Amino acid sequence: MQLNPAVLFSDTRQFLSGVKSEFEKVTWPSRQEYVGGTIGVLIVVAFFAVVLGVIDFGLMYAVKQLIP
Repeated sequence: MQLNPAVLFSDTRQFLSGVKSEFEKVTWPSRQEYVGGTIGVLIVVAFFAVVLGVIDFGLMYAVKQLIP
């Protein structure tokens, strides 16, 4: 199989043209939507960090009590 540079360039150009047309079809979120989503993600991450921290601390305490 030989790689023909003209065909490779043509295929790449066609692919990028398709990518551009698909990006034009995307409905992008408003600033309010993505800020709200980001805040929601940060709250969930903080919640799970606290929960896992409490579990970790509890397990550490339990292991220290078992092993003198």
